[in-house]
This record gives sequence, C-alpha cells and structure tokens, in this order.
Amino acid sequence: MNISRTLVLLAGIGFFAASCDSGDELSEKKTELKEKKKELQELRAEIAELEDQIAAADPTFGKEVREAQLVTTLPVKQETFEHYVEVSGDVQSEKNIVISAESMGTIEQVPVNEGQQVSRGQLLVSVNADVLRNNISEVKTQLDLATAVYERQKNLWDQNIGTEVQYLQTKSNKEALENRLSMMQSQLSQAQARAPFAGTVEEVMVRAGESASPGKPLVRLVSLQDMYIKANVSENLVGAFKKGDKVEIFFPSVDKTYESTIKAVGQVINPNNRTFTLDARLPDDSELLRPNLLAVLRVKDFQEENALIVPTHLIQHDRKGSYVYVVENKDGVSQVSKKHINTGLSFNNETMVTSGLQANDVLVNEGFRQVSEGVAVKVADETVASK
Repeated sequence: MNISRTLVLLAGIGFFAASCDSGDELSEKKTELKEKKKELQELRAEIAELEDQIAAADPTFGKEVREAQLVTTLPVKQETFEHYVEVSGDVQSEKNIVISAESMGTIEQVPVNEGQQVSRGQLLVSVNADVLRNNISEVKTQLDLATAVYERQKNLWDQNIGTEVQYLQTKSNKEALENRLSMMQSQLSQAQARAPFAGTVEEVMVRAGESASPGKPLVRLVSLQDMYIKANVSENLVGAFKKGDKVEIFFPSVDKTYESTIKAVGQVINPNNRTFTLDARLPDDSELLRPNLLAVLRVKDFQEENALIVPTHLIQHDRKGSYVYVVENKDGVSQVSKKHINTGLSFNNETMVTSGLQANDVLVNEGFRQVSEGVAVKVADETVASK
C-alpha cells in the first residue's frame, strides 16, 4: 500500500517538474524571439543606411540591387490642415438639485414617487405643522381684536379724544401681531417642500413618519432642460479655445453625435489635476441624454491653410531625423530619393510637413519599406515628378 502511494507521489512530482520545465522553456523562447526581432530591426536599419551610402557613391548600385522595384505612389496633399483634441466629459444639468428640509418635525406625507413628472410649485414633501397652525389661528384671533381696538382708538384720536400714548400703543400692538403672523406663515410654508421647477423626481430620500430637521435631504429633482457638457482640459491647451468655437460631441453609450458650440471656458486651473473646465451647449433631447452620461468632445485647436500633408505611416526615421521616399524622373528613369523633412502636428493618420517637401512631390506609398535612395522603380499608378 505504501509502495503504491509512493509511486503516485513520485509520478505527481515528475509531472509538476515537467510542467515547470515546459513553462520555463516557453518563456525563454519568447524572450529569445523578442531579442531576435530587435536584432533584425537594427540590421535592416544598418543595411538601408549602407545601401544609401553606396548608392550615393555608385549611382549604378541601386539599379543592380533593386532594379525596377514595383511601387505605388501618392501625391503630397496641399490643403487646409486641422488638428483636434479629444477630451472626456459628462452631461450636466443646470436643474439637478437636492431639495432639503427647512423646518423640524415629523414628515407627514410624501405625495410623489421616483420617476414621477411634477410641475412647478407641486407639493413634494410636507412636515407636520399642527402646532404652528394652532399658533397661527391664535395670533389671527388676537390680531382681529387688536385691529378693532386700533381702529376705535384712531377714530377717537382723529376727534382729539384720548391721549397720543393710547393711540400709539394700540397701533404698535396691531403691527407687532401682523409681523408675528407673517413670520409664522413663512414658517408654515417652510414645512412644505415644493418643486421650484418642472422636472422629474429622480430620488425620494425620506418616508412618511420619519423625522426631519433643517438641511436634511428630502428629494432629488432633475430637469432635462438646459443641459450641457462639462469637461476637464489640460492646462497645456490654455488659450486654444474661446466661447463660441464649434465642438463635436460623441456619446459612446448611445452612439450619437451632436454639433454644438463652446458655452464657457474656465479661467482657473485646478491645482489637483492641472486642468481647466470647458462647457459646451447641448440641444434638448430627453429621449436619449441623461445627466452624468459620458461624452467625448472633439475640439479644433489648430488650423493651417495650404499646408503640405502626408500620410503619417509613410514617415520614417534615421539618425538625421524624419524622412520620406519620393519618386523622381531622372533621365527618363523613375528613381527613389530620400527627403528629410520637418513635421508639425499629426491628426487622423495625417501629418503636416513644415519643410523638406514641395507641393508637386510624389510619395512612395506601397513598397516604401523595400526601397532605398537611388533605386529604380516601376510605378503602378501615379505619374512621377520630373526633375
């Protein structure tokens, strides 16, 4: 029995060791492949540089090594270049508030439900105010008496009967009760939370029978009118936007895009994330848009007229900097020339070239990684530039 257990244990240990060896071997192979790819990339760069140097010294070298390499070409575009930045934001509503209690007492009724549409001034929550109502009734009775006494005293005073002190006392008593009644009626109105605008009850935070105190949240009320987008933009883009600029707003959740304008640009940098705020207007669309819905804003921060534009993927790099291959007609033969360029901004897979190219230059497109300086090529599409 012990021998059987020992054999099973040894078999398990052997399997585990084989698995570990297999895993280590696979990891080593991946590492080796990564190193080989890096070496291949460096070797190709060295080969291309050597070919360029030899071709410069021996014009016939390119023809011998790469004669009639088949390529396609693209003309350099000269048009308006626009650069956009994309920032994330979310939908905000200027009418998205939490209504809080203004008085202390027991909640008497909550006549609304979550999701219910309410009109302006509609009752949302009421706090029991029976004691206050009784006090108001008592003060009204006192005020009726004080008013009657004042009117009689005033009639006597108008007839020069009685003293001025008596008249002023009755007047003061009446006005004091009026002020007290007005204050108590104001307190009574605070016992009722009403909708300050038409909207939707998003959340009811209390129930009838609970205690309320000043500042306690009661109901969240939201209106889908007057919504806007708020986004945080890096301080590196300060001065790039202004109120009224056009903006494209995309909502990934609903796959919908809007054209709008910038509503406001923040003037203060947030010290925590080094950003400023950007607000954009939104059209009313209560069917799809909701507060806090994620949005992506695309705003134009740069524009250049008559710019030279090339596909970004055609730009290569060597020790001297960035370059592209162009096709030129030399003595009736289409040959490749390397042109070093200075680049500007890039957007949507296109890059603006600030120097090094002419508007009539023709770029090597397909096959650009298989050619080098001075190589003769056969162009499959566009007419090459003459030189």
